[in-house]
Amino acid sequence: MGNIAAMSADQMTVGEMLAATVPMARTLNLEFLETTAERAVVRMPDQPDYHNHVGGPHAGAMFTLAESASGAIVLAAFGSELHRAVPLAVKAEIGYKKLAMGVVTATATLGRPAADVIAELDAGERPEFPVTIAITREDGAVTGEMTVVWTLRPNA
Repeated sequence: MGNIAAMSADQMTVGEMLAATVPMARTLNLEFLETTAERAVVRMPDQPDYHNHVGGPHAGAMFTLAESASGAIVLAAFGSELHRAVPLAVKAEIGYKKLAMGVVTATATLGRPAADVIAELDAGERPEFPVTIAITREDGAVTGEMTVVWTLRPNA
């Protein structure tokens, strides 16, 4: 299938595209460290404005971080399909496992092969696929886990 996330130098990166089109990503100063069709890694700096009552990143900020990582991998994996379908989040589930403090990083992976999803789109279906995201602290401890189910809604 090749890496459909590869772009020419004059095109925006997936991270730049998300920051340009999703104001929340800019608001939280999210840093897109890696965005490929295989995985997306997004970091959120430690920012007192987005802390909770115990001094770590607020649950809503961590949700946005993880959801943004899932969006990045969806754009990287299915960017070539945007002319015929719109990616939309269908549902999300998040579990907060350990206290998060400081910088947190979300790593997203596709739960189904991209080729299978595209084959369903080719067949006229509206495919759904999960993206799993691990949220980690700088010491590597997993502080949260999230699954976002996405769909590619064919254009009318």
